[in-house]
Amino acid sequence: MEFTVNQIAEILNGTVEGDGDIQIKQFGKIQEAQDGDIAFLANLKYERYIYTTGASAVIIGQSFKPEKPISATLIRVDNPYSGFTVLLEAYHRLTYVPRTGVEEPCYLGEDCRIADAVYRGAFSYIGNKSVIGNNVQIYPNVYIGEKCRIGDNSIIYAGAKLYDGTVVGKDCVIHAGAVLGSAGFGFARQEDGSYAAIPQMGHVELEDNVSIGANTVIDCSTLPTDATLVKQGTKIDNLVQLAHNTVVGKDTVIAAQTGISGSTEIGNNCIIGGQVALAGHLKIHNKTTLAGKSGIMKSTKKQGEVLFGLPAYDLRSFMSSYAVFKQLPDINKRLRELEKKS
Repeated sequence: MEFTVNQIAEILNGTVEGDGDIQIKQFGKIQEAQDGDIAFLANLKYERYIYTTGASAVIIGQSFKPEKPISATLIRVDNPYSGFTVLLEAYHRLTYVPRTGVEEPCYLGEDCRIADAVYRGAFSYIGNKSVIGNNVQIYPNVYIGEKCRIGDNSIIYAGAKLYDGTVVGKDCVIHAGAVLGSAGFGFARQEDGSYAAIPQMGHVELEDNVSIGANTVIDCSTLPTDATLVKQGTKIDNLVQLAHNTVVGKDTVIAAQTGISGSTEIGNNCIIGGQVALAGHLKIHNKTTLAGKSGIMKSTKKQGEVLFGLPAYDLRSFMSSYAVFKQLPDINKRLRELEKKS
């Protein structure tokens, strides 16, 4: 990477304050960056570093007002975090060289349709009657079952497993070790106390531009006519579990170690923190935020709620309750003292 500050500002639709001809060679954290690096300041908790950073250039917001002189050249943009992301994406496009061709040994089943410029890594397996779109990247040791469909430009990293009938849209990313279509956790208790498995006969479907993290598991739906569905633009972190018949709406983000029970419906534009647990058959409305480690026992009432706790309820109410809760030992002590005096 070698660009001038002026060239970067043009990519970001930003304005330059300082020497626009400085050469930028790489990215850096604002607290660690050195000469030739570009950094960004989005969180004002890091503001102190902008006055001491060794970076040649820093991306900042339009409203940022320095309190001291800054040696680095500044690029002002509407949103520094988004601007830095755009720059990373541009750099990735310039440097990323997709793999092509077929590495041997690998397996291709009967009656498959493979489009142009598909990469099939060594020891990958594609089952019968599967359809693979243009420019798909299938890394080594990937398993794709029968009658799967993979959309254009999707990437499936090493060791991912797609059970029969899995549908993946365009521009999706499935990271290493993810499993799509495993049997849902369905068992019927018998009179003798044992459990009989309920056949799980459906599939998993990802719409376009979905990202699935490493070692995440999405179970198939129970009935052949249904699907466990992740809608367009949603991003799911590593080590997440989606149970059978779950539906996750558009442009929702789910952080690591979250578990969503069967037949729960998550709305659009939701934010779900790490280690959140959701009971089954719930409806979570659009634009809901579930803070990390929350336990969701019932459906939400309206869109835009922010919930926290176990069982979870409104964040402001929780914080008010917590302010009282943490004083309980002292309140209890004072109460006992009053009882002794009475």
